[in-house]
Amino acid sequence: MRKTILTGIKPTGQVHLGNYIGAIKPALELAKADDYKAAYFVADYHGLTKVNNAEEFRNLSYGIAATWLALGLDPNKVIFYRQSDVPEIFELNWILSCFTSKGLMNRAHAYKAIVDSNKRLDKDIDFGVNMGLFNYPILMAADILMFKTDVVPVGKDQVQHVEIARDIAESFNNSYGETFLLPEYKIQDDTAVLPGLDGRKMSKSYNNTIPLFEDPKKLKKLINKIKTDSLPPEAPKNPDTSVLFMLYKEFATFVEVENMKEQYIKGIGWGEAKKELFNVMNRFIEEPREKYNELMSSPEKIDKILKEGAEKARAISVPFLKEIKSKIGF
Repeated sequence: MRKTILTGIKPTGQVHLGNYIGAIKPALELAKADDYKAAYFVADYHGLTKVNNAEEFRNLSYGIAATWLALGLDPNKVIFYRQSDVPEIFELNWILSCFTSKGLMNRAHAYKAIVDSNKRLDKDIDFGVNMGLFNYPILMAADILMFKTDVVPVGKDQVQHVEIARDIAESFNNSYGETFLLPEYKIQDDTAVLPGLDGRKMSKSYNNTIPLFEDPKKLKKLINKIKTDSLPPEAPKNPDTSVLFMLYKEFATFVEVENMKEQYIKGIGWGEAKKELFNVMNRFIEEPREKYNELMSSPEKIDKILKEGAEKARAISVPFLKEIKSKIGF
């Protein structure tokens, strides 16, 4: 039987290179394999933990859907849906919350990061924490477990979410027998955590991202802002430690990557390296950018595709939830 892979992206900002390289690209590549069946979703309810403006929230949600489609996702070959169109996920979320210890949620990375920041700033440890943010790993577990997911493509910093889903699934299975599959994660080791413009992890929180479909002029300006060391142009440089090279190899051909590697070893100026990075990135993004803009100007097309995808998703979620509830005693 083919294994199920599942990937979702929450609409809390423009899709950036970190999202693409860490999650979208590997998910699309896995979907090409004959031994996988794929599910992709817009994690709109997850976005509610951070975005409280209706128009912004709606546009960001459409933006996630348009991104998948612009990058070549074929909704006829996969299950492609909007999280909020599948109500069974949210009923399962409550069920799973009753099998999740608070201690497990206390250890979730996103929550711990806020607590640590509050401690440094001498604030109440839960300042700025809403219950949606605290509990969202449970909703993520519901996303994964509802569709009997075998593999979840993630960035290295997202591995914990899959591990939490496994813990919750085991807790339920121990009480009611084998019900949920235990998902595995799959990461790309060499691009697991992509550095941003300032060298820290590329993140909307740090405001150091490069939006995926940025127009050419802005894209060039952002690439020129990428932090580099002070080595002179003629000095040999290590491609394995260069953010520029890490990005370059994601968009260049094999031959181009090998040639660029030689230039690094011989010595290349950072200005030249940034110019070459812009050329290959813009070449790759040009066609998807056009399709993305076209879709964003026709949201009714996106709605139609997502509604059809939700029907496919619910063909799985409705009977599975019925089975789960029967085991519990409903």
